[in-house]
Amino acid sequence: MADEGKDQDVVAVILKDHRRMEELFRRMRSVEADRAAAREKFAALLIAHGEAEESKVYGALKRFRDIDDDEVEHGEEEHAEGNEALLKLLEVDDVGSEEWDERLEDLVKAVTHHLDEEERTILNGARENVPEERRAELGAAFLEERERQLASDCGSIENVRKIVGA
Repeated sequence: MADEGKDQDVVAVILKDHRRMEELFRRMRSVEADRAAAREKFAALLIAHGEAEESKVYGALKRFRDIDDDEVEHGEEEHAEGNEALLKLLEVDDVGSEEWDERLEDLVKAVTHHLDEEERTILNGARENVPEERRAELGAAFLEERERQLASDCGSIENVRKIVGA
């Protein structure tokens, strides 16, 4: 029974998504993989993950001592940068083109920078300062919102355009 909450720890859940994003980057770079399918999965995960973080996690973390509000706000700015880079990749038709490679690298750079920074600042702060029970509650809320986003086809080019404001 005690392990159930552990599975829902918001830090662990977010880190699991980050590792999944890195795996999808590898697939989008691989000439042997179905790059278009990997892009579709990545788009849905990135949007669902970011929207769930912003609506269910970031605001709650700002209430805790020793979690830097500026870092949380910076995380939101980096989500916007990642979403813009994602839109540019979604607009590429030929997954074997030079344009694909360039835009993929821009996306990888934007998102990897964010993942690294978020893990070092926001998530470490949450692990150290937010009680386990609250992290479990946030994890459950994050997962619920992420699933709702995924069910709504959040990674579609139309939705990403709407989020980016393009």
